[in-house]
Amino acid sequence: MLKNNPSLKGLLFAILAAIAAFAIYFIFLAKPNYYLVDNPTPDTYFFSVNNGEQKILSSGQYLKVDLNKGKNSIKVFDQNKKMLYDSAFDVKNQRGLINIAHKDYYVFKQFYGYFRDKDSLIMAQGSMNIDGKPFLGNIKKENKLYSEDFYFNIDEDYNKVIKNIDKVESRTKIFRKQDFINYYNENYKF
Repeated sequence: MLKNNPSLKGLLFAILAAIAAFAIYFIFLAKPNYYLVDNPTPDTYFFSVNNGEQKILSSGQYLKVDLNKGKNSIKVFDQNKKMLYDSAFDVKNQRGLINIAHKDYYVFKQFYGYFRDKDSLIMAQGSMNIDGKPFLGNIKKENKLYSEDFYFNIDEDYNKVIKNIDKVESRTKIFRKQDFINYYNENYKF
């Protein structure tokens, strides 16, 4: 039988607290890493990644795919299964987007934390014209086959909760063109 040992109780409490912290992280906070193939067009495409199973991607859809670090390949066919292109790309990060139709996407940097003049911080980042209208902020246009220079993919939202209010942090998100314009117009008024 165990005696009333404060050291043992403290050790057990510390172990339980550590297990609870890891459980909370993996259930609520851990960000999954994955790759998407996206089709923002009204067309239908067939594709095969790394000579795997041929998949169909209808208008406005995206699909998760398995990619390997390093060289990968994709074959893309139109709705009549006529080959459009056979291409290779290099994967370096843990999340990415395959732009099957080579359309315009925009990567936008969102700032978090407490700062007095948020608007001047965004204005200092530069601007970009989209369809003849200026958009302020750190915006990068992407239309290549594969992109991975972002934190949030097209199917994810920016964080709703600010984790550290003592300093200014930022996260990038990739948007389809119209989704970016809608997001920007809803959240920024200059």
